[in-house]
Amino acid sequence: MLKIKVKWKNIFFLLLVLYIGYIFVSQQITMQNIKKQIVERKTEEQKLKVKNQKLQDEIKMSASDIYIEKLAREKLGLIKQGETPVIDNNK
Repeated sequence: MLKIKVKWKNIFFLLLVLYIGYIFVSQQITMQNIKKQIVERKTEEQKLKVKNQKLQDEIKMSASDIYIEKLAREKLGLIKQGETPVIDNNK
């Protein structure tokens, strides 16, 4: 029978290398997840910026007389003097 000498120093070194490898892989996975979340948040931010700009434009437009007149015509069915009202039965 062959006797294999096991040195505790070698076992400790092997375990240390395995542990460091595990930590490294774990950190790489965590970094990839964080990068993915950053990309998702940036995409969401861009969508919200576009939506915000549209809302800002609507606010500016809502203060104009033309927009108020358009809403009055559409929502309340108001007409100007001399105009002939058209009734749409499909609505």
